[in-house]
Amino acid sequence: MKEWFQEISDEFVLNFIKDNRWEWIVEGLKNTLIITFFATLIGIAIGIIIATVRSTYDKNYETMKKHKSLGFYVLSFFNFVCKLYLTVIRGTPVVVQLLIMYFIILSFSNDEATIAIITFGINSGAYVAEIFRSGVMSIDKGQFEAGRSLGFNYIQTMIFIVVPQMFKIVLPTLCNEFIVLLKETSIAGYVGIVDLTKAGDLIRGRTFSAFMPLIAVAIIYLVLVMLFTWLVGKLERRLRNSDH
Repeated sequence: MKEWFQEISDEFVLNFIKDNRWEWIVEGLKNTLIITFFATLIGIAIGIIIATVRSTYDKNYETMKKHKSLGFYVLSFFNFVCKLYLTVIRGTPVVVQLLIMYFIILSFSNDEATIAIITFGINSGAYVAEIFRSGVMSIDKGQFEAGRSLGFNYIQTMIFIVVPQMFKIVLPTLCNEFIVLLKETSIAGYVGIVDLTKAGDLIRGRTFSAFMPLIAVAIIYLVLVMLFTWLVGKLERRLRNSDH
């Protein structure tokens, strides 16, 4: 038993203490959280815009189709663009999107972190858009009629009546999307970013010991996911309690 503990201790020192290799883990964790946070903000912004276009088109299609005004054709065009975006982004792997963004679209940039943030933000936006759209579509039509009876136009009804209810419905799912995005950033190392996964792989490459660094990375991811899952659970319980 004593020899086993000594072996584990030697492995720990070799992988994390020697040459301050633990700093790679800290740097990787910091980069992972930064990329996840800002990509989430971009995803929410894109999701709001696309969900607004698509839900507006779906809810007003029959009415606008009868008049065939300029607004109908403009909205139809933007709805088509949004559906094309959703099809392409959700139909291709995020790692391929990251490589295309790094080697083709933003090949002139040397800021790998910004490229990763933009890529993951665009990818997340496609899923956030459908989360928001489903939330808007789940709101009873009577809420829209209530807004009209108060003298609100469509935009005011969306802002003051529909959106607050929609956020309450989709907030737990939106938080789960954040958790998924956190794990998806583990591929950021493909473009040279020292994220959490890349940090573990760098240590493995220096020490030729795979168990300790990779298990440590897995544990950190697990702890982060468990923490955010716990917070989402508390949020869901609080939202349920507020309904009573």
